[in-house]
Amino acid sequence: MSAQANFFDQVTQYFTEAAKFTTYPEGLLEQIRVCNSVYRFDFPLRRTGGKIEVIRAWRVQHSHHKTPVKGGIRCSPDLYEEEVMALAALMTYKCAIVDVPFGGAKGGIKIEPKDYTAEELERITRRYAHELAKKNFLGPGIDVPAPDYGTGEREMAWIADTYAALNPGQLDALGCVTGKPVTQGGVRGRKEATGRGLYFAVREACNEANQMKGLGLSTGLDGKRIIVQGLGNVGYHAAKFCREGGGILIAIAEREGAITNPNGLNEEEVFQHRKATGSILNFPGSTNIADSAAALELECDILIPAALEGVFTAENAPRIQAKIILEGANGPTTPEADPIFRQKGILVIPDIYGNAGGVTVSYFEWLKNLSHVRFGRLEKRHEMANEMAVLKLIEKTTGKTFTEAERTAFAHGPDEQDLVNSGLEETMITAFHDLLRTQRDHPGIPDLRIAAFVNAIHKVARSYAEMGIFP
Repeated sequence: MSAQANFFDQVTQYFTEAAKFTTYPEGLLEQIRVCNSVYRFDFPLRRTGGKIEVIRAWRVQHSHHKTPVKGGIRCSPDLYEEEVMALAALMTYKCAIVDVPFGGAKGGIKIEPKDYTAEELERITRRYAHELAKKNFLGPGIDVPAPDYGTGEREMAWIADTYAALNPGQLDALGCVTGKPVTQGGVRGRKEATGRGLYFAVREACNEANQMKGLGLSTGLDGKRIIVQGLGNVGYHAAKFCREGGGILIAIAEREGAITNPNGLNEEEVFQHRKATGSILNFPGSTNIADSAAALELECDILIPAALEGVFTAENAPRIQAKIILEGANGPTTPEADPIFRQKGILVIPDIYGNAGGVTVSYFEWLKNLSHVRFGRLEKRHEMANEMAVLKLIEKTTGKTFTEAERTAFAHGPDEQDLVNSGLEETMITAFHDLLRTQRDHPGIPDLRIAAFVNAIHKVARSYAEMGIFP
């Protein structure tokens, strides 16, 4: 059995370990653990050449303790039902940890997107959305999908348009999906949100003096050596923000191999090189590593797996030399690897907290769609005027004259991007300290992952109690 073949069982293992630190009745724990609804369906696609192909797809709603439920749609030829169930469960816990009022869900289509034309992908996506809407698995107050592996803004725009066509006149129709283009009701900052959230998470961890002392590291991100696995949307932006925050990107691993440069790499330059040549290998100034998995075993301060599930196993965990593992992908660490990391003293920032930036900003987009007003539109000019008045008062009382650049920097008023980034930063900082508090309040919790699961269980259980379903 492959590392991925028991993904839902792995999530359940973590849940079971965390549940030992709670006193909830078994029935309530079982209700939180299981997937409430699993919808699997098949539909035909007529390919461009006339051939008929049957497409298999899923939508899993893990928990209805809050509605709507929320979770991405992934397209992969290797997709299977238990994987979608596991990802839906992680979404429930992720939303609870960052206090986003959604239940967890996930969707998937078993295809390799590269093998289909844009017109075929549009028909697949619209049919998928139609099937979900037909079974009441889609809607701004029911189930709100988002992009995931193999999907993006384009697919979300198709889903929003399909839903609107099926529900003419529904005022909140755009809220049926997030991750849309800004021109179609999306929010600025959504695309880079997961990577930016990872940066906020690791920055906050690195600012904890006691934790860094235990790892033999100085506080702050400056000078810390970083390795990133995966140069997709999440890995690219995590690398970008961590590098801009003072880290040194010493290696990047991709499916074709890895490159390393102890003096530092620039993710944008590597991305453009890969775009031009089809590979990150042979990037000027770097050294090639044929086996990308070997790059993860290099000595570094921060290792960011941002590609696949099941990357760290009992076999390779003993060889990992990172001080901090920042999980950008879902489920990169297996339950067999975690005890090894604990024994080695590695700080693991778990996926269900670390990569929650995407769903956090999706929540902001959903709120924007329901309110029908862009963030910052009402207050930007008012705040700018107040800030300018403060500058004028300072000039009047001190005799100092500010340059136009200084005026612009100080008195610009927050726009949508500023407010989204601020909200994301606040969310990630608050959630991190909630995890530390949970670990302190429950003696015996071995690491931040179990603390995160305990934190999530408490919040979901509280929701059920408030509904009067469980005592």
